[in-house]
Amino acid sequence: MLVFRRVLEGCFLRKESLRAHRWNSSESKQATANHEAKRTQMLSKPPHPERHLSSTATLRDVVIGMSDGLTVPFALAAGIAGALAASHIVVTAGVAELAAGGISMGLGGYLATRTDRDHYENELAREYYEAEHLPETERAEVAEVLSHYGLSEDLLKQTVDTICSDRERWVEFMMRFELGLERPEKHRAVLSGITIGLSYVVGGVIPLAPYALIAASNEAFVVSALLTGIALALFGAVKGRLTGIAPWLAALQTLAIGGVASGVAFLFARWVAGG
Repeated sequence: MLVFRRVLEGCFLRKESLRAHRWNSSESKQATANHEAKRTQMLSKPPHPERHLSSTATLRDVVIGMSDGLTVPFALAAGIAGALAASHIVVTAGVAELAAGGISMGLGGYLATRTDRDHYENELAREYYEAEHLPETERAEVAEVLSHYGLSEDLLKQTVDTICSDRERWVEFMMRFELGLERPEKHRAVLSGITIGLSYVVGGVIPLAPYALIAASNEAFVVSALLTGIALALFGAVKGRLTGIAPWLAALQTLAIGGVASGVAFLFARWVAGG
């Protein structure tokens, strides 16, 4: 009887162990299935859209050209119209100003961007020289830059060694993180000059168009002022949408700044014209 009881107990324990193993195996399989389901669901979701403005330099050039193009020709035309009251003279003077202003603005944009590129090239040559002749000093500067990111001492040393193991990567790191300089695009100077110059001309056509279509300069001035205000608001709204600012707020800011600038230039032009 004792032997028979032990055999029964052994069978019972073996059965319970097998049942527990099956239960744990089932739970493990279920957990794995749930994990795979969540993973599949996450992968099936569309990627998070990250909207970043990449052409900030081009946008800056458009803003510079359009802003000046909307305000300066408007003030010039309004000042001449108030003094001479002849639309054809206003159009002639305005077109001449557009040509001269567009070329001047374009050359200014080209020279400014070219200066930035020359400055970058000079600093790049200096960093290559220092990396070759003053390596320990440059390594210390790399460590100083990285020390602000909370790296441990061992990780900091390892990161410095990794960066300084490649001369190109080393110099690029110093240019970007020590000097805050980004490598300019190869043809950026020419593109900047063309963008600013064309934007100036496009902006200047708006306030001058009424004088070419309306014979009475007083009426043309009113229409020009309205069109210029609308153009400034629309330009500001588009700029705000591209830069992530509320379009209505950007429109108001651009309209206010452009309006003040146009008003001051208009009063000055009238004063010079003797009005």
